[in-house]
This record gives sequence, structure tokens and C-alpha cells, in this order.
Amino acid sequence: MDSGAPAGQAGSDARRGPAETGTGAGRPKALSPSRAGDFMQCPLLYRFRVIDRLPEKPSAAATRGTVVHAVLERLFDAPAAERTTERARGLVPGEWERLLASRPELAELFHDEDGAHDPALLAKWLGEAERLVERWFTLEDPTRLEPAERELYVETALESGPLLRGFIDRVDVAPTGDVRIVDYKTGKAPAPRFRSEALFQMTFYALVLWKLKGRVPRRLQLVYLGSGDVLTYDPVEEELRAVERKLRALWDAIVLATETGEWRPRPTKLCGWCDHQAVCPEFGGTPPPYPLPIVAQRDGRVATGEGEQGRMDSV
Repeated sequence: MDSGAPAGQAGSDARRGPAETGTGAGRPKALSPSRAGDFMQCPLLYRFRVIDRLPEKPSAAATRGTVVHAVLERLFDAPAAERTTERARGLVPGEWERLLASRPELAELFHDEDGAHDPALLAKWLGEAERLVERWFTLEDPTRLEPAERELYVETALESGPLLRGFIDRVDVAPTGDVRIVDYKTGKAPAPRFRSEALFQMTFYALVLWKLKGRVPRRLQLVYLGSGDVLTYDPVEEELRAVERKLRALWDAIVLATETGEWRPRPTKLCGWCDHQAVCPEFGGTPPPYPLPIVAQRDGRVATGEGEQGRMDSV
């Protein structure tokens, strides 16, 4: 995930704006890596983000990730010889201003305790973004890269399953036709025992591209700008079939929770990052009234009426 925050806090969906965290309730229509991660982390968190669409505060870390991703995407607009560290650093202020114009509320990230704009705080933050961009040049050489796609939106529907969708940072295609999926992370590389989440995100994208193109991507590459690490993984077809089965089961659980209104909080150490503690039963809060009609119970019987907050079995 980006910027070192836990799953869903500053992931690939987060840097693209509050598409799934606006106002107004709705039923789940598709599954992205971040939202799948939310449900696996805590079904109640998924409900708050996708069903209730409760607002969440922007963070400086996630916003920095948005700017850095935009810089690394835009740098490839220049001819190869002009993709220099100096040029990349110079793009940072402009990308921040572009983001700020679309999301003026982000200016509050750089206010002092009295609510006044703090130029020093903003300058420090921009400097941190520039250093992340600089580190990328020690990990990859953009003068030798010609991406086939950048910020690629992908979407495919599984047969008798969910619509899968998301954004891929970069897709490289070799002369042989081999495909490499690249994802930038502005945080630090996780310890080996914690890499399953990042790998899940990448195999999710590999599955979608395989469905769309008919060819298993040759390599998955994670570029961690926070620590200067590059992690690679070469998937095989059977692994992607297993991912597909997992996503079908996950979607079945989401549909069941949507129809029954039963969303179980799953407390972990990541709860400290959550914006929704005030409405979480684990912290003495009460979730808002369930905004969707109850159409089934867990035993399969049809039910009607408004649901109360329940608890769902682990997936």
C-alpha cells in the first residue's frame, strides 16, 4: 500500500479521490483490490466505506502518494533523454497545485493550530515528496523505459461473479510480448511475513489482465520508494485461478452481508488508523441505521424491514 498506512487508508484507490467514500448509500457493484482488502481486514469497515459511504479525513501521507504517482506518470510525457531527476523534482509543485485545484479541502493539511496556512509545513511536505521521486531514479532508469500503459483502468466481469476493476500504475510490454505490471509504493517495503497483502493486489491485477488479454503477465513488480526496495514476483496460471476462486468466495460473502445487514467488526492493530471508531461497536460506538432493505437472513429465509447492526462470520 502507499505511504506506509494500513490497508485501505492510503492505497491505490485512495490516491484517486473519494470515489467510494462520498455521500449517499448504495449496494456494492464491483470489487477493487482496496475494497477487497477492506472486507478481509474488517467487514464493518467495508460497510462504512461502500454501503454507508461515510466521509474520511484526508491524510498528508496519502496525498503525498497521489502527487508522487502523478509525477511518475507525467514524467513519461517527456522524451527519454529529458526524463531527469531535476525535471521530475520540478513537476512536484505543479502536480500538488493541480490536485489542490480539484480538492481544495486538502489545503487544511497544512494549517497551523490556529487554522492559518503554514508555508513551512507545506515546504517540508513538498520536500519529502521530492525525495521520494529522487529515490525512484536509483531503482529504475526512466530513460530506458517506454511503458505500454500508465494509470491504466482495467475492468472485467467474472462469470457468475463480481465485476473486477482498478487502476494499474504502469504496464510494460517486452518485444516478446511478455507483460510486466509495475506498482509504485510510497511507503516502505513490508517484512516478508506481511507481503501477502501487496501480492494479493498485484495478483488481482494479473488476473484481470489475463482475462482481458488471454496471457498471464510474466512479472509483477513492486517499487517501494520509502525504503528503496524493488520486489518482484512471477505468477503462474494456477495461482491466478486460485485468486479467482478467492474473489468469488469473497464476493459471495459481501452479497450475503449486504442482504442480511450483518457486518462484523474485526478488531486488529490497524483499528488505530480507522476514521470510524466513533461509530464502531468495538469502541463503544453505534453504527448508523442500515440504509438498505434486509432481503435475507443467514439461514436463507427471506426477510423484510430495516436491519440492525449484526456480526458476520469470518471469511
